[in-house]
Amino acid sequence: MLVLGGTGVIGTAVAHRLLTDGWTVDLVGRDSTRMPAELTAAGARFIPADRNDRAQLAAAYGDGADLLVDCLCFTAEHARQLLPFARDADSTVMISSKAVYVDDNGRHSNSAAPPEFPAPIREDDRTLAPGNGDYTTRDGYGANKVAAERILLDSGAPVTVLRPSKVHGVGGQRPREWHFVKRVLDRRKTVLLAGQGLGIDHPTAAVNLAALISTVAANPGRRILNSADPNAPTGREIAATIARHLDHHWTELLLDNEADPELGRHPWDARPPIILDMTEATNLGYRPLGDYATTVAPQLDWLAASAVADEDGTWRLPRIDQDFFASSFDYAAEDEHVASRT
Repeated sequence: MLVLGGTGVIGTAVAHRLLTDGWTVDLVGRDSTRMPAELTAAGARFIPADRNDRAQLAAAYGDGADLLVDCLCFTAEHARQLLPFARDADSTVMISSKAVYVDDNGRHSNSAAPPEFPAPIREDDRTLAPGNGDYTTRDGYGANKVAAERILLDSGAPVTVLRPSKVHGVGGQRPREWHFVKRVLDRRKTVLLAGQGLGIDHPTAAVNLAALISTVAANPGRRILNSADPNAPTGREIAATIARHLDHHWTELLLDNEADPELGRHPWDARPPIILDMTEATNLGYRPLGDYATTVAPQLDWLAASAVADEDGTWRLPRIDQDFFASSFDYAAEDEHVASRT
């Protein structure tokens, strides 16, 4: 099998799972230093190549692959680059996103106004129209994913599109759990939770996504499948899970809608909730490795072990997207709010 974007959170989880299943695994990436040593020791091979370079992509694909997994297909052009190989491979998996879904008013998970999905989202629910703008923007990301999906599915090739949500796993550059892990390491006595901590944005463990890809590999076909953990915890439950795993106790301050909307926000604060229906994957034979608390544990251990203390005693995480967390740790505002209540 060949994994494009193989050294990321999803790619490495897929490699671990498929190696266990007995596959020969090749991982494509631009930076060999990101190749985990344990994967090399287990027999995986790193192939240096740029996903956006057609010639390098063809060289990486070589004589063919029984299973092709693309973790870096974001646009219609990416899909067109992939098509010759998808038509040749026995099975291809494209990693898409739940960001493609829209509610009855056209709002999606990246909209300025939150979407309102009245029930768990099914694969045949409405999506954005395909787009070709900047896929790195909030408005462009989902539309570009839809365009890529349609090109691959309309080709007739045996392509399975997977739509995960809020992926978590070891090694990510945007580990959302850091929002609470840092607070634990900084020994925060109070955790503020917007919307009384009731927000839900369904998480997807990379290892559960890999288990679904293993199921797809055994059942090639042309389809769309959601990918999410077997439970959809609230933000309050996620905060409690992280604190409990790291043996920390804090007081929960559940904020109502009258509080400053910037206080207590966290990465899973979706209100109304965003939950994916997993019926189709289950009917295919997929069985998750575990719930959120079980599958997030290795990531929490990795985050705690990777953190370093600054001179002021607070903790930071090197080699992550620092801009992603720019507004996550306004402790002064939190302390001021807590003090105002006493």
